[in-house]
Amino acid sequence: MTLRRPRKVVLLVAMVTTLTLLCCGGSIAILLYGELANKDDKTSLGVTSFDCGRGGPIDPNAKLPKARQYGAQQVRNAAVIINVGAKLKMPPRAWVIAVATAMQESSLSNLGNLGSRNDHDSLGLFQQRPSSGWGTPAEIQEPEYAATKFYEKLKTIKGWENMSLTRAAQAVQISAYPDAYAKHEPAATQIVNMLAHGAANAVGSSLSMSCAGAGQTAASGWTIPVKAEVGSGFRSPERPNHQGVDLIIGRYTPIAAAASGIVSVVKCDEDFRGRKTCNVDGYPGKGGCGWMVEIQHAGNIMTRYCHMVQQPFVKVNQKVTAGQIIGRVGTSGNSSGPHLHFEVHYNNDRSSGGATNPVPFMQQQGAPLGNAG
Repeated sequence: MTLRRPRKVVLLVAMVTTLTLLCCGGSIAILLYGELANKDDKTSLGVTSFDCGRGGPIDPNAKLPKARQYGAQQVRNAAVIINVGAKLKMPPRAWVIAVATAMQESSLSNLGNLGSRNDHDSLGLFQQRPSSGWGTPAEIQEPEYAATKFYEKLKTIKGWENMSLTRAAQAVQISAYPDAYAKHEPAATQIVNMLAHGAANAVGSSLSMSCAGAGQTAASGWTIPVKAEVGSGFRSPERPNHQGVDLIIGRYTPIAAAASGIVSVVKCDEDFRGRKTCNVDGYPGKGGCGWMVEIQHAGNIMTRYCHMVQQPFVKVNQKVTAGQIIGRVGTSGNSSGPHLHFEVHYNNDRSSGGATNPVPFMQQQGAPLGNAG
């Protein structure tokens, strides 16, 4: 499937580098993107094992991995937050939410009274306020206490497991900047993976620490759009302009949003002759994406879903959650048969310059594409 798009020069600030090391039957991936990397630094936080948390969180008092973006004490504070979540029997999705919240509120630092720079009487990792009943100043500045209070409040939020990270965090914090948490989700995912043996790849709402399978959302907040075999691949020699992968599945199969986000595009994509004929089957060489949806996610990630059989079920600017059904598989546009064409783009860049291979990307999110699980 090839889309005609305006040509433009794109500077990719976000970079992804995957290093796979085979050792003892397992693998380690180093993932660099979002706020955990920049174009001048090729070494960064993000050592992620794929045992889905079965090794448990690392003891905060043990020797911890280093992270250029965060100092040793900040990493230790993240480890405390994760360990408290495990002790309270909160599932790994809660750990990601808690770490992301502390990133936004304090950059994982145990802040004291900041004087005129302080938000009222806010203190500690989560900027909790004694005047709002979170505890005494001394208690709030104990990381274990502060994390415990955060999780206890989160636990009272009905349906938090299925909320976007921003909505869940805001329900606890009641922040003046409710949309600020989302940008930390990719980094929090990496830290949880690094400090808890890949726990962000586990089923987010379960204590089983089992890898997320088809139809399940990982603690990272990602899920597969359809359970299907991967057909035509990303930029293959035969199709160098193929900016995604084709997931081969029957007509009318429901398509799920791969992660929470905001719908940015819903349209019938015109073909090479300028026609918008998406309610009929397409064919190779017709051009266009047919009925399509684009969703913007945390970390400036965009996903695209093409060739739907009918007008999608969502509208532009609609907020969606991971796993929410957005349409049904079809074969409209430049298509030889029923399938979902699925793309992932960095920097919310719709052009080919922003596209990345969805297969390794989704595996790094704990939601591997394919007919497994």
